[in-house]
Amino acid sequence: MARPPRPQRSRAAALRYQPEDPFRDAAPRLVARGEGLLADRILELARQHGVSVTRDPDLLAALEPLDIGRLIPPELFQAVALLLAALYRANSRMPGEPTA
Repeated sequence: MARPPRPQRSRAAALRYQPEDPFRDAAPRLVARGEGLLADRILELARQHGVSVTRDPDLLAALEPLDIGRLIPPELFQAVALLLAALYRANSRMPGEPTA
């Protein structure tokens, strides 16, 4: 008898980017990643703190092998820049613009 497929575990990663502080992060930094309950907690904390969440399975797959605390590598700059631009547009502002 065939086993029913296992439900897919949730996966998540969190990036921090603070362009207003050029001495802190020269690029976005991976600050958390996980699956299952840890991914659920990452997403819950993001929602609690008003952090935008988006789904990008390809970018997530590229981020998963990175060490926590590491700046994203140059080969991911374009993908992350596109994601950040979309999130800034969704939030109706770009970095450095005053909030309403």
